[in-house]
Amino acid sequence: MIYSVRGNLILMDAGIAVVECGGVGYRVQTSISTQKTLKLNSEVMLYTYMNVREDAMELFGFATKAELATFKMLIAITGVGPKVALAILSELSSEQIAMAVSAGDSKTLTRASGVGPKLAQRIVLELKDKIKGTVDTEGFDSGKGSVIADTGNVPKAVAALAVLGYSAADVTPILSRLDPSMSVEAMIAATLRQMA
Repeated sequence: MIYSVRGNLILMDAGIAVVECGGVGYRVQTSISTQKTLKLNSEVMLYTYMNVREDAMELFGFATKAELATFKMLIAITGVGPKVALAILSELSSEQIAMAVSAGDSKTLTRASGVGPKLAQRIVLELKDKIKGTVDTEGFDSGKGSVIADTGNVPKAVAALAVLGYSAADVTPILSRLDPSMSVEAMIAATLRQMA
């Protein structure tokens, strides 16, 4: 519906940013990490997701496409609504969520408000299934048949980026140019920078 909003940031409150576009102020719910990138009374651009319910229409905004993609994947999980997804993204970056899921670390997700141990385990389980659909355990991209380097942390980075919605075919050329001894988080950050 509304892909993005660009305009002057006229108000910022806890979890809320009001962006004035063409004389209309859009109330956008945001994560704390997105709010840290915003400056009051300056031009901002947020990627948005509109949630329509019987009793409300809510607009959620994110500083990056990766954060928006992670939000969409989280709300697709049973028991994770937009508020819980925002709480998770306020506590953890997209890269940290991807790392926790690929490592099977549900305890990290419980740091977010409203996420108990059972919900955290469900998130890890359901997102891991999405990774398996993108990259198989042999190190081949199941859709394209291309070989993924089986050195260092590259396979872990490919799996983590798959959680963020990137295919192995898209990220493998970038990852193959990086030093295989880099940490997985550094590889993910470098790849996201080059893809932006």
